Amino acid sequence: MFWGPLSFVLVYLLVLVIVAEFIARFRDKDTEITRKIVHIGAGNVILFAWWLQLPAWIGVGAAIVAAFIAIIAYFVPILPSINSVGRKSLGTFFYAVSIGVLIAWFWSINRPEYAVLGILIMTWGDGLAAIVGQNFGTHPYQIGEMTKSFEGSLTMFLVSFVISNLVLGVLLWGEITGTILLISLIIAISATLLEAFSQWGIDNLTVPLGSAFLGFFLVGALR
Repeated sequence: MFWGPLSFVLVYLLVLVIVAEFIARFRDKDTEITRKIVHIGAGNVILFAWWLQLPAWIGVGAAIVAAFIAIIAYFVPILPSINSVGRKSLGTFFYAVSIGVLIAWFWSINRPEYAVLGILIMTWGDGLAAIVGQNFGTHPYQIGEMTKSFEGSLTMFLVSFVISNLVLGVLLWGEITGTILLISLIIAISATLLEAFSQWGIDNLTVPLGSAFLGFFLVGALR
């Protein structure tokens, strides 16, 4: 029953990695761009899992495999599109862990929308914030040893706000728009702060988990 949808997801991921690896190997200057291609593209799989109603064990199993590959790639440069930005980071490992945790929890309580919310905020918010910050960030600020940009943080906030509105709009269809906007605003601010203060790639864990569980709590509290 699930072999068709599963095959579709696997082919999508295979094509994504092949394209990213091709760019990484032949266009050395675009290493961060290729890394974000994988970051954003892989995260979109959560939408397929949601729409195709894949069982939790498939998502959790895939996350475990991805985490294992990420650990290997951390020590051995087998995938330039994953670790090729001149810095060591466990971000890809945390990325896989967060997907596995959110799918395991929210699929089990029949609330997959919150897993989608958290993962898409990490996928698109963090991914686009990095691209905008590195290419257009002309107003930097310092947090400890980290250098961020106001342009990148603003991108993180806006993308998180839009994604929260879209996902919560589906979840709370027909309910008070003001409630959706308020919850989305709180989630976006929290996600932006988590991204700004996280080091060593741990934002790939704190942002999705924090956004998803905060959304779950706020919806229950404010509806």
